[in-house]
Amino acid sequence: MSAPLGRRAAAEAIGTGLLVAVVVGSGIQATELSHDIGVQLLANSLATVFGLGVLIALFGPVSGAHFNPAVTLAAWFTGRRSPDGPTLRDVAAYIPAQIAGAIGGAVLADAMFAQPLVKFSTHDRSAGHLWLGEIVATAGLVALVFGLERIRRAALAPVAVACYIGAAYWFTSSTSFANPAVTVGRTFTDTFAGIAPASVTPFIAAQLLGAVLGLGVVAAVYGPDSARARREPLTHGEPELASS
Repeated sequence: MSAPLGRRAAAEAIGTGLLVAVVVGSGIQATELSHDIGVQLLANSLATVFGLGVLIALFGPVSGAHFNPAVTLAAWFTGRRSPDGPTLRDVAAYIPAQIAGAIGGAVLADAMFAQPLVKFSTHDRSAGHLWLGEIVATAGLVALVFGLERIRRAALAPVAVACYIGAAYWFTSSTSFANPAVTVGRTFTDTFAGIAPASVTPFIAAQLLGAVLGLGVVAAVYGPDSARARREPLTHGEPELASS
């Protein structure tokens, strides 16, 4: 990527913040408009799909639109032997930016709906089946992101990733957080989309395990990546990576 690291980190912070604002804000709006939990989840998932697709298309050419520490770490791991792969300096800038952005996005959503700006969630999500849901959701996300890159179809990321997250809202028991930064951000809102702080650590552990499994799926399906494939430039400013 040609943009300076500061601009890329800013894109990650703003993009992740807006993503969390979409998730939390649509959750608040849904609960105010309907008392049916199914309708609430439908509204929340649809808003996330549309918002995520737009954010990936907008910020992908600048930072890769990771918006997700699990994707950033996976990108560093797969590209660590490539001269143009993400460096540890990139990782050290991206991940704090993503977490700060996620927290800011939750606070912004609360402010827009006249909720307490910071009120830690009481929504307990501590259960083995939810952790399994996070493993599956994150593994699928990472497999999709890096699979698209491997087959040179990164231009499809805005649609493909958004559609996957929308589906994962419904087919996983956890409603697919699949993102450590978003998980942390959602502790700061005691609303529909929140997660209790005590539930965060196992969720993040499950997400990181899912990321490892997702890379394993890519290796199993496409074989070992080649240095030539990693160096081959994407065309027309296509985003290298994208995620929720």
